[in-house]
Amino acid sequence: MFGVFLDQGSLDIGDLDYTSLEDSLPKWQMYEKTSPAEVLDRVRDATVVISNKVMLDASVLEQCKNLKLICIAATGTNNVDLDAARRLGITVSNVRAYGTPSVAQHVFTLILALSTQLLKYDQDIRNGRWQKHDQFCFMDHPIRELSGKTLGIVGYGELGKGVAKVASGFDMEVLIAQRPGGEAQEGRLPLQELLPKVDVLSLHCPLTPETTNLISEDEFNLMKDDALLINTARGGIVDESALVAALKQGRLGGAGMDVVMVEPPVDGNILLEEGIPNLIVTPHIAWASNESRQRLLNQVVDNITGYLQNQPRNVVC
Repeated sequence: MFGVFLDQGSLDIGDLDYTSLEDSLPKWQMYEKTSPAEVLDRVRDATVVISNKVMLDASVLEQCKNLKLICIAATGTNNVDLDAARRLGITVSNVRAYGTPSVAQHVFTLILALSTQLLKYDQDIRNGRWQKHDQFCFMDHPIRELSGKTLGIVGYGELGKGVAKVASGFDMEVLIAQRPGGEAQEGRLPLQELLPKVDVLSLHCPLTPETTNLISEDEFNLMKDDALLINTARGGIVDESALVAALKQGRLGGAGMDVVMVEPPVDGNILLEEGIPNLIVTPHIAWASNESRQRLLNQVVDNITGYLQNQPRNVVC
């Protein structure tokens, strides 16, 4: 049996243990990255293929006569044609619940940095302002405690629940939004009812037709002027132009964005322009702790082992 990992570089920076993966099949070929033009040649004879973001469409799958298992090194499955895989008898597995501690930590890194004005104070010190001050400290940027504040969560799955658990440690009240496009559930608020109540809004829902531009001008107008928006979910859930306008006009207290519409933003992005106040952008790294990535890799190995033992795991088709 022959395995291929198409985009190892999307997961590994040289700090992961591959021993279990290498032992799972007699032969592996691992590539740091794979362009669309290279996909077919690399997977044509494979029995098992691992892909994080490389597309595996019907035209490719139909020519892979030996392919039995696709392991998606992510939770999302949009990079594999599931209908074609199902028709061809190819099992597809994903990974789940591997990054919760890392994501929750990153969410609160952004919340705390914005609430304590961390970057502004750091920049002031680098510019010599503390050194010239006539008091032992200076307090030019207001600092807010999280205790007693309200956190709103959109998307109350594994990640949303993980963030809510951390929020309890800060003595925050947690409100949960109803699932966009879904039926009403007890204990959850319609988004338009939730937004005026929250001091921090954290997004953890998938990008779907129902959630595209879920947070746009109308939603910002419902939020408190000093509220914070945190998005570690997917670019496209937030209308980026509306976000910039809300920040520049003082209709939002701040935003922490780990995701943007197109990643990487090779052609630029409005969120990366100069002069946007109280905005922190990070490069889709909420999930990327060493521990999280190792759990992901270990789960891929478990998926392969389970399939070989006729006990497939995390099957999406």
